[in-house]
Amino acid sequence: MNIMTIIGMALTTQGALFLLLGAIGIVRMPDMYTRMQAGTKATTLGAMSFILGIGFMEPAWLLKTILIVVFIALSNPISSHALARAAHRSGIFPLSRENIDLYKRDNQEDKS
Repeated sequence: MNIMTIIGMALTTQGALFLLLGAIGIVRMPDMYTRMQAGTKATTLGAMSFILGIGFMEPAWLLKTILIVVFIALSNPISSHALARAAHRSGIFPLSRENIDLYKRDNQEDKS
């Protein structure tokens, strides 16, 4: 085995572990916002590591996998933010002890 294959195997294993942790986080978290956070953070890193590892194992695909990683790095956080904002605007609020809606308070202050 050459060094590229070993790096690819390590990245693929790391990516698979992060994807597993993200899936466990989605199942275990209590509300939509914490599930979205677990799904976005862990699976973004997991998918990027996994795909980059495949690129290292198949050097002919490396440029394509780097482009896919860049697309994931740009699109996942933006789409997660858009989904969380839409959920909040539609009336889905996070579970909290104090149940304070800071977003609503900030918007009311802006209108005053």
